Formats: sequence, C-alpha cells, structure tokens
Amino acid sequence: MQNVEFKAELRDPELAVGLVRRLGASHIGVLHQVDTYFRVPDHRLKKRVAEMDGHPEPVEYIRYERADRSQPKISKFSILSESEAHKMYGTNPMPIRVVVEKMRDLWMIDTVRFHLDEVVGLGHFIEIEALVSPRQSVAKCHVRIANYRRHLMPVLGEMIAHSYSDMLENAESMEQDATHDR
Repeated sequence: MQNVEFKAELRDPELAVGLVRRLGASHIGVLHQVDTYFRVPDHRLKKRVAEMDGHPEPVEYIRYERADRSQPKISKFSILSESEAHKMYGTNPMPIRVVVEKMRDLWMIDTVRFHLDEVVGLGHFIEIEALVSPRQSVAKCHVRIANYRRHLMPVLGEMIAHSYSDMLENAESMEQDATHDR
C-alpha cells in the first residue's frame, strides 16, 4: 500500500480541531500509541502498541519506506500482524533504535487521515495522510493534501521532513552531547 503524507509542527491544537471539523472531518477517536522502532538495514520497521479511547487495539508491525523531505511525500508501507512479523523477521529480539510515545487525535475525511499528535519529548504536530487507491491516484492525493494545507495554514508551523523516531533520536543525541560537554 502507499499514501501521500505531510507533517508539520502544530501551533494551536485546539484551533486545529475546529479547523478539521469545519473541513468536514469525522472524529475517529484518541489513540495512545507506543511505537518501538527497530534497527533494520533497508527500510523502517516499528511495532505499534495502541489503545483507542482506553480500549486496546491489535498490535501491529508497520514496515515502510519514504524519503526524508518536508514536502508531501509518498510512503510505501505494509501492516503486519505479530505472527506475520515473526515469520518475516524471526522471533529473536531485534535491536531497538528508539521508542516514540504519543497521543493521537484521529480525524478522517474519506480516505484522508488527520493526525493531531502530541509526541512525548517533542511537542505537537499534524500529519495529513491520503491513501492512494485505484479511485485516488498519487496526483489526486497531492491535490487533496495541498487543499487541506491551505485551510489549515493558521495552525501549521514548520514543515517536518523526518519521522518522529529520527527527531527523538536526534534530540536524545543532542542532550547526551550537552551533558557530556559539561
């Protein structure tokens, strides 16, 4: 599967809720997600443990590839069950890169997802993801995201090129360097 996604800092989470509601998005729920990123050589892999509105969701392994760029980008991904992940990667523990914990307020319009995220140690962000399908080409996904971005301009901060895992890993590395220099 693939989608087109865009990520930016979120200046005003409360205003963002009003704006996505005004766009016609339906509120799906609030997720508490803990993503454990593993060190794998040729793609990204995370194990997601989540609760939606306090109810456990099935554990997922998400394998994906995408460019690190701040403009909307294509992400190719597959979602694996725990048993599928064990068949693909084995049952021995994999080396952990970083763990990302966040609260995600999830909104949707058709196949477009709006993630209003509060990431522990990083802050507030918005992700817009448009799923590519036979009815919705990559070009149409880009057009939809551009349209939603225009409507959400009052709450958008700096565009983000990297994943939360990269950002958190960089923040932790900078903190360690600062502590080491003292």
